[in-house]
Amino acid sequence: MDFVSIRVITDDVERLTRFYEQVTGVSAVRPAPVFAELPLPSGALAIQAKTTLEFGAAADNHSVIIEFRVEDADAAYERLKPLVSEWIQEPTTMPWGNRSLLFRDPDGNVVNLFTPLSKEAVERFSDR
Repeated sequence: MDFVSIRVITDDVERLTRFYEQVTGVSAVRPAPVFAELPLPSGALAIQAKTTLEFGAAADNHSVIIEFRVEDADAAYERLKPLVSEWIQEPTTMPWGNRSLLFRDPDGNVVNLFTPLSKEAVERFSDR
């Protein structure tokens, strides 16, 4: 089995797509006005309009964190300060060895950018 993507449902595909293009530095592929996808080496972040679904609610996520491994969490924090309006956690070294920062995207979804620091954390991600 192959993990392919995480899909975020939104009321505003364009706004959320632009936000994630700025966060990731990746240009989205837009096969339709109601759908965009940011292709990343480990899988894609897909963004879909709520109007295309008959279930669920946009921005009603209470249990999932969208995570991206970055080269330098502290540098990412500095770069994203002007873009992010709601910070949950400034860069912090977590007990499992990652340097992590958390914020909310424009729809309220939680996003984590992290850098493995400890030997064990680096080893966990060495084959990915």
